[in-house]
Amino acid sequence: MTQDGAATGRRAPVDRPRSPLLRWGLPRDPAATSHLAGFVVASVATVLLTRGYLAVMDYPQIGGGGLHVAHVLWGGLLMALAFVLLLSFAGPVVRPAGALLGGIGFGLFVDEVGKFVTSDNDYFYEPTAALIYLVTVALVLLGEALHGRTPHHPVEYLAGAADHAVAGLAGGFTTRTRAEAHALVDRAGPVRGEAEVRALLDVAETDSSELPNPIEAVGHAVVGLMRRLVSTSWAPWLTVGVLLLSTVGTVGRGVLAWVQGAQVPAWIVVGLLVSAAIGTGFAALGLWWVRGARARGYRWFRRAVLVNLLVTQVFLFRVEQWSATTGLIVDLLLLGLVAAELNQMSEAGRLPGPARRRGSGPSTDASDARGTP
Repeated sequence: MTQDGAATGRRAPVDRPRSPLLRWGLPRDPAATSHLAGFVVASVATVLLTRGYLAVMDYPQIGGGGLHVAHVLWGGLLMALAFVLLLSFAGPVVRPAGALLGGIGFGLFVDEVGKFVTSDNDYFYEPTAALIYLVTVALVLLGEALHGRTPHHPVEYLAGAADHAVAGLAGGFTTRTRAEAHALVDRAGPVRGEAEVRALLDVAETDSSELPNPIEAVGHAVVGLMRRLVSTSWAPWLTVGVLLLSTVGTVGRGVLAWVQGAQVPAWIVVGLLVSAAIGTGFAALGLWWVRGARARGYRWFRRAVLVNLLVTQVFLFRVEQWSATTGLIVDLLLLGLVAAELNQMSEAGRLPGPARRRGSGPSTDASDARGTP
């Protein structure tokens, strides 16, 4: 510890190697996984609600006299509005609204992909559901690549706290938001600028008003529900049971549709069966391990659900299209259950191995909630 460090009672700042992104001034937002999840969920929900509404209303059209105002245009307008908001205001407060509006807009846009990949502008193009699902999977994998595989550098937490300070200096802090900002500084540790950012957080006035964050509100409600569910002793059996029932039901429905004449290549059905078998095997391994090594068991459960989400459902959407959404919803709920349990074990310090970040203590970071595949 340096003399100055001893005088202030703080550890000396530590310089750690930085990635090219950081050297270019591109720190990752510690809350990015929440915003990206909100974007993807809003997109998927918009597609499902739009398809359901159009089917119930017998596919009405806005316009007349040779004009048709397709909902892809409304999607473009909402995405443009999201960009205007995100580019107009500094600080983190506007990002949840931007993610939500952008997600709805993207959902309206991608729902009409069938019109833009066919020469006759066919909205009902048969592989549309699979194309939309593949795009969604690609977005999720991109988010995982950016935020899920590499732990945050300490300066990224400090940058996140400074980002909060921008909002606090302008509009003040509620007790909750000030505590969140200080928690980010604590996670950054002894890095250059720590004391200055703390001073900025402390000098911001207290203000009880804040812009509602719908993504955070829904996320907290879902996490709370999932944690209550996984605290039960029968949670592993429920997870495997529901996973197996969902797999057998959706795959069986897909095979039946193929047998009854669905126009899909045989290799799609083979891929469907093989991926379903692999996912079932992973689930069985999880059930085998969960009694003696709960963390390892839940990591196998997570692998099983991810195989279903990222592989089996892609094949199923190609066979059965929109009816495959039942299995998708079930898999997402199961992934939430597994993530909640892994997160609880991580916070309790009981999650060994790669699912816990090297060199870090128990974490509540959104990226840690997913564990490691």
